[in-house]
Order: sequence, then C-alpha cells, then structure tokens
Amino acid sequence: MPKETDHLEDGGDKDMKEERAQVVSEETVRKRVRANSPSPHRGNTPQASPPRFVSMEELMETAKGVTNMALAHEIMVNQAFQVKPAELPEGSLERRVKEIMHKAFWDCLEAQLKEDPPSYDHAIKLLAEIKETLLSFLLPGHGRLRSHIEEVLDLPLIQQQAENGALDIGQLSQFIVGMMGSLCAPCRDKDINKLKEIADIVPLLKAIFSMLDLMKVDMANFAVSSIRPHLMQQSAEYERNKFQEFLEKQPNALDYTEKWLEDTVRCLREAGIDGSSAASSHPPSLLPLNVHNHAYLRLLKWDHASDPFPETVLMDQVRFQEMQQEAEQLVLLSSVLLIVYTTTGEAISGLPGLMETLKNTVNIMLADMHTPSFSTQDALATIGEKLCVELSQCLNQHGYSPFSSDRKSTLKGQILATIQPDNTVRKLMDSRVQTYLLASLESSQHKTPPPLPGGLTPVSRELKELAVRFSRLVNFNKLVFSPFYQKILQKILTSDECPSTDVNTTQ
Repeated sequence: MPKETDHLEDGGDKDMKEERAQVVSEETVRKRVRANSPSPHRGNTPQASPPRFVSMEELMETAKGVTNMALAHEIMVNQAFQVKPAELPEGSLERRVKEIMHKAFWDCLEAQLKEDPPSYDHAIKLLAEIKETLLSFLLPGHGRLRSHIEEVLDLPLIQQQAENGALDIGQLSQFIVGMMGSLCAPCRDKDINKLKEIADIVPLLKAIFSMLDLMKVDMANFAVSSIRPHLMQQSAEYERNKFQEFLEKQPNALDYTEKWLEDTVRCLREAGIDGSSAASSHPPSLLPLNVHNHAYLRLLKWDHASDPFPETVLMDQVRFQEMQQEAEQLVLLSSVLLIVYTTTGEAISGLPGLMETLKNTVNIMLADMHTPSFSTQDALATIGEKLCVELSQCLNQHGYSPFSSDRKSTLKGQILATIQPDNTVRKLMDSRVQTYLLASLESSQHKTPPPLPGGLTPVSRELKELAVRFSRLVNFNKLVFSPFYQKILQKILTSDECPSTDVNTTQ
C-alpha cells in the first residue's frame, strides 16, 4: 500500500519511517534487554559502578546497537528466520486508523481521476513511488532494465502529459505490472497474472502496491539468505563488540549473569562436585569449564516466571525455554515407558513395534502438557487406561497370559504417581536426561556423542536431537561471550582462594 502521508503532506514519508524505526527499536529492546535496572538479587552488595544519567540520544543509540545485535543473532541461530509482512491485530485502533486513512486516500484518488479534466496530482506521486520501488529491486547488472524503467516512468515527461491531457495511466500501469512480473519471485507469478485481469485504474493501483509490499518481503528474505554464510564468519565478533558497547553504557548489564554463575558455583560446592564430578568432604576446586557447563544445564531448570534470565543468554531465552519443555516431556515419557516395561516384564521385550506404538500413544497425550488448560492428572489417568487396553490386546494376540486386573491397577497407579516431581522413577529419568545433556556439552569439542544412559533407548532419537540443538546454542554463546565469562569466573573462583585456576571456558 502507498504511504498515505507521503501524498498528504511533504516530508511525511521520512517522518513515518523514523517513527516506525523508533517504535520497532524500542519494542525489541524492551523484549530483549532489561536496561539500566539494578539486580534485586544482589542484596547489599555494592554495584560495580554508580548509576549515571544518560541522554535520550545515548539511549536511542544504545537501543539501535542492541536491536542490530539481536537481529544478527536471530539470523545466525535460526536457520528458518524469515522477514514476514506486518499484520496489525484485527479490530485494533491502529488497524482501523490505517484502513480509514487508506480508504480516504483511494477515494480521493478516484475522485480526482473522475474530474473533468482529470487531476493527476496523487496519481503522479504514486507513479514516483512505484518507480522508486522497482529501481530498488534491481541488481547492479540490471542496466537495461534500469534504463527501460527510467525511460517509461520519466516523471517530468509524465507531468507534461498530465498538463496537456495526454497521460494514459492505464498504459503505464500495464507496463508496471509487466516489469513486476520480470522482477518477482516465481511463487508470485499467479498473483501477477491476476493483476493483468483488473481493468479499473484505482483497484489496479491498490493491487499493485499490495504486490510490491510482498515483493519487498521476498527481496528482504533473499538478502538474508545471501548474507547468512558471510554473517556466520563474523557474527560472534560482531555480537561481542556490540555487547561491549552496550556494557560501556550500562555498567550493571552483567548483574544477572554474575548471579547465575555465582549460584552455579554455590550449588556445585553444596553438592560436592569438582571438575571430575567426584564427591569430597572438603570444598572442591572447581574447574571453570565444569562450572560453565553446569550453568548452562541450569537454564533447562529455570523458573522463568520469577527469576530474571542472565543477560548473555537473554536473546535465546525462548529457545532455552522450549528445550526445557522438551526435556520435561521426555522425562515424563521415558518414565511412563520404563514403568510399563518393568510392570509387564519380559513378555513385551521381544514384540516388534510394541514399544514404539506405546510411545506414540503417550506422546499424543502429552503433546500439550505445557499449555495452561492441560491437566497432568487427567492425562496420566487416560494414558494408564489406554496402555492397559493396548497391552491386553497385544498379549492376547501373541499367546501370553492375560493382563490381570491386579497388574492393570498397579500399572495405572504407578503411571499416575509420576505426577509428583519427587517420584522415584521420574527423578531417576530426569537425572539421566540431565546427565546425557551435560555429557553432550563435555563431548561436543571431540565430536563424539556420549553413551546413552539406561532406560532412555525408546526416546533416544528425540533426546539426541535435543542434545545437538542444546550443544550448538551453548557453544555459539560461549564463542561470543567467553571473554566476559572468563572475567566473572576468575573473580568468583579466585575469591575462594583459587588464584591459579585457568579460566579459559572455551576449551
């Protein structure tokens, strides 16, 4: 659609672009960064530097830097990243205002074209904007197309034709549609053909602007896919430099990261875990790499509702939360399958495809376990009923003794008991899943997958996929923020009288 302010008053396009950029920047920063907010978890510990006032210019410059960093990071870690057309919420005030302004503009254009003689003021502004957009699609090697567009959409000539009553808007519109067909992606060919069927000028121009907006999105996605290989080579250094610039303006921007690592050290000390995961009666000497890996593992147990997320992993909070939910579902799934196996005994061990069938049944019932309306108790009760039916049918088909009522009751009761977080089977499977994910971090440098703990074979494929994504995200985060982590860990560990500790967390 045309920018209506560009046609209603001079200079409006520039102002609107600046306002939109500012809104997008501020919204992104609010989501990604808690700027200049003292940590509520630091108690009476003095901050690294006193607070200072910043100007609006400094704040906006910082916001722009963080926004660019977040965008580069998203392109890097999200292979499916795509620019999408902005859609205003249905029934929102902003959408209603936009629709009213657009209607007013197109009504005004239609009225001008119906005058005798027709007035082409708005139409010429539209043609100028279309020309600018078409030229923006061209690559450096499109010299002939550029010359052709400049020749046909010669604005001074169009202005003279309008003044002399010789302007043919319909012919120019058909040229524009043809040029759009030459420049658009193949997936837009059907839409371009529909444009050729529109006879009325105003509906045709409206459809042209709608299609140009889609072509802009296509061009942006093409640019993203083109720069991704180059960005991969420089993104770590770029993000690190941008975060350093942000840190210089916001000295307390690592408060939550420091607390995250401090809490990890404290937890490891309390558990008696040292660099080789061995227990000791004395406070162990922690290895920075071990502390760091355990810190990442703690992100999969995070209370997102009450605990602020560390700043250095804030841009990936949604990804860590999704992986946390996947891990929790795998724990419950593997717990149920282990209970089934131990309850029914060897009778089902040699039956082909049975465990996969039971797994699919449980998976379907647990698919929505993290939605607000999900009832874990009802789901587990239903799972128990369904599994009893499937086991009974399978045992009968293969000539085994019937699944007795006592065994059914035992199976249902044990499955329902996994609703408790401290359930023995659930705690065991949770520990094994966590152990595997930690081992995947420790072995990722050697490109050798860790051995699968017992009881996780039925979910091995899902667990390995989760471990690969988890390791990739963690390793990229280490690559970007390792200098900051080294300083923090050195400060924490040397405060416990470990001055000679090597703090290289990236090895």
